[in-house]
Amino acid sequence: MDPAVNVPAVAAHPDPGPGWQPRFWAIFCGQASSLVGSALTQFVLLWWITDTTGSVSALATAGVAALLPQALLSPLGGTLADRYSRRALMIGADAISALCMVVLIALFLTGRVELWHVYTMMFIRSAMQAFQSPAAAASTAMLVPASFLPRAAGLNQTLQGLMTVAAAPLGALAIGVMPIGWALGIDVFTALLGIVPLLLYRIPQPRRPAGDDSGGLWSEFREGVSLVWHQPGLRRLFGLMGAIVLIIVPSFTLVPLLVKEHFAGGAGQVALMEGLSGLGMIAGGLIVAAVAPRRQVPWILVGFAASCLTLALTALAPRELFWLAVVWWVLSGMTYILGNGPLTALLQTTIPPHLQGRVLSLMNTVTGVAAPIGLAVATPLGEQVGVRWLFVILGVLGAAVGLLGFVSPAIRQLDNAAERPARPPREGVTQPRA
Repeated sequence: MDPAVNVPAVAAHPDPGPGWQPRFWAIFCGQASSLVGSALTQFVLLWWITDTTGSVSALATAGVAALLPQALLSPLGGTLADRYSRRALMIGADAISALCMVVLIALFLTGRVELWHVYTMMFIRSAMQAFQSPAAAASTAMLVPASFLPRAAGLNQTLQGLMTVAAAPLGALAIGVMPIGWALGIDVFTALLGIVPLLLYRIPQPRRPAGDDSGGLWSEFREGVSLVWHQPGLRRLFGLMGAIVLIIVPSFTLVPLLVKEHFAGGAGQVALMEGLSGLGMIAGGLIVAAVAPRRQVPWILVGFAASCLTLALTALAPRELFWLAVVWWVLSGMTYILGNGPLTALLQTTIPPHLQGRVLSLMNTVTGVAAPIGLAVATPLGEQVGVRWLFVILGVLGAAVGLLGFVSPAIRQLDNAAERPARPPREGVTQPRA
């Protein structure tokens, strides 16, 4: 790493041009359909694993298969998103994911499916997300004007809520009325709905600054890493988010087991819990879109801390008060979005457009690597203390870590840097300290 220290510098946001609204909304709605189908598939597969095995380790393995490939390949996906057509990457990733689902559908319908088949397909789909996610996230800044970015972040978080609301009940309904193979076919149809707008509309690619001629993929990846490493606030924020994800991801993966073991519920209860949580996420996204907070760091830290604490309160609800657990779970979903929406907007306003694919994918890598590590650590702990007390321990610990962000002046000052997007240091040039 070169010795240069990054300082903020002004970088103009690209003008999306006239008529940006129809293009943005067409792509947004297409991706919304695709995400709902993917979430429905995830619900169906996780419940199948829960009902078939009833094992913490089996669910943890599924979590690793669904998270680790995306984490490891995100740097490559982000670099390609900054170098090549983001639209082509999104189309290719969605098409391969749909093809994988066709194979899995055939295995279920012929009765030949085994657990390792499901893990393998989850692994491949996760790898495709490493290319699709940074391309989609970085494209947002090219599709809307700068003034709309906070609201776009809020709308994207609202989409996450809608996805949760629709996916869990639809997944439970699909399991109840049709063979699981046909239920998974919904994902193929929604993937096609996501691809069609990308075939009809062009997504602008960012222009490189004059004189910026990177030597290759590795050099371009290092440029993104260098920007984060030499900006103390970004470096510490990335570390904080990695720690929070490491702690709380096991809770998200193991919620079907919590419902089954502690509350004696089934797929319907899991769907109710997840669906109402989606309503909380929608509320959180609408709040972010309406308020469009100018100072985003307090929202990030308080939002994630509150989300972790309510996870613990969910598990602490007595067995006979499932409705109380649902209330806490809904609040956890809402406060998660109150933190995650401003986090996305902060990165999109701090990072120059031509680097956003790499930096956003680096965040995916940090959190994606942390997630399977958290699952690996939490699995033996969960086997010892039980899934309920695992939720409590992880929730309290995650809340404490989130609030630690207020101790860091560099993280608190990111709100000021957001008004002056960061510029990566050039090789061999030492810049003055901020």
